Amino acid sequence: MNSEYETLVKAAEEAMENAYAPYSGFCVGAALKAKNGRVYTGCNIENAAFTPTNCAERTAFFKAISEGERLFEAIAIVGGKNGEVQNLCPPCGVCRQVMREFCKADFKIVLKDSCGVRVFTLGELLPLSFGPDQLG
Repeated sequence: MNSEYETLVKAAEEAMENAYAPYSGFCVGAALKAKNGRVYTGCNIENAAFTPTNCAERTAFFKAISEGERLFEAIAIVGGKNGEVQNLCPPCGVCRQVMREFCKADFKIVLKDSCGVRVFTLGELLPLSFGPDQLG
């Protein structure tokens, strides 16, 4: 595993253990690293009405933002059916847009599958994005 992100991925895996996914069985954990080194974790939280469900990535971002954090470096995301990480678990479109609100195109998104870790930038996963800079 890429040693630079090993601790962050491990924190995401630990966060996944707290996922509340009784409907899909698909558990996700995220670990968001702020520029100051602090890590905020999150898990997905499902709801019987489905619409109020919140993704792990947004849980981590909202925790960090609610505590005054605004500068972010990277996020690690892991997920899988019944909590087993087998395939990459990229962030959904809503999570990518939340990331874009607070992060630049070079923000790192670290994904793990059964073969190892891959690192993407937000710019790669959300090209031609709309964000705060468009509003001047």
